[in-house]
Amino acid sequence: MKGLTFDFSGCRVLVTGGTSGIGLGVAGGFAAAGAEVWITGRRAKASEYDVDLARFTYRQAEMTDPASLERLVGELDRLDVLINNAGGNLMAQDEWKLEVFTQAVQMHLFSAFQLAVSCKPLLVKSGLEGGGSIVSCASMSAFRAVPFVPGYGAGKAGIVQMTLNMGVAWARDNVRVNAVAPGLIETGMTSIMKTDAMKDVEAAELARVPMARWGTPDDVMPAFLFLASPAARFITGQMLCVDGGFSAF
Repeated sequence: MKGLTFDFSGCRVLVTGGTSGIGLGVAGGFAAAGAEVWITGRRAKASEYDVDLARFTYRQAEMTDPASLERLVGELDRLDVLINNAGGNLMAQDEWKLEVFTQAVQMHLFSAFQLAVSCKPLLVKSGLEGGGSIVSCASMSAFRAVPFVPGYGAGKAGIVQMTLNMGVAWARDNVRVNAVAPGLIETGMTSIMKTDAMKDVEAAELARVPMARWGTPDDVMPAFLFLASPAARFITGQMLCVDGGFSAF
């Protein structure tokens, strides 16, 4: 991307859910900027995915299993940036069922909280200018009703509040905490909206996007890198919407 460069040489970055979609785009952005990038996924090995993940250090982790996350953090001896990105909608399982709603909130909010708190001692020691950084992935679903996925929305709304609280509480601890709220982004998770069964939903959502198009992971990636970079060293407890103007309409 012309005119926009970042340098994360010597930094270690952990991107949860870095095997596809926004997570893969963000992980690739950090790797291109010189970082050592760790990613997580649910499969046993990186080779089980249909994309080349060889440039990353892969670790299996289950966001709904606190013990799995504890093991993941236990393998880290240093960390400069944590990207809380892993997630997915459970619409097919019906998020209006208590057990599915609970799973969705665990996946998006409780896991992010656990990783942030557990990784904080490592992030405090970061030598990155501006301090160690946590950037979580929120969503437009945090600010409006999306009845198809109430658990997803609740989890993402929690991410916003968590970011505010951690940003304030850790401001003097050499750790900055921010979030990115993507709008309509083309990923495997959102591909269901492009099916015939949901074409009316897609049309209604696009009608609210002033830029009148879907975004891509490449549209979102620079926001994560910026918020984690020294260029954002005086920014914490904030959320950046990357949505083509959706939230302004």
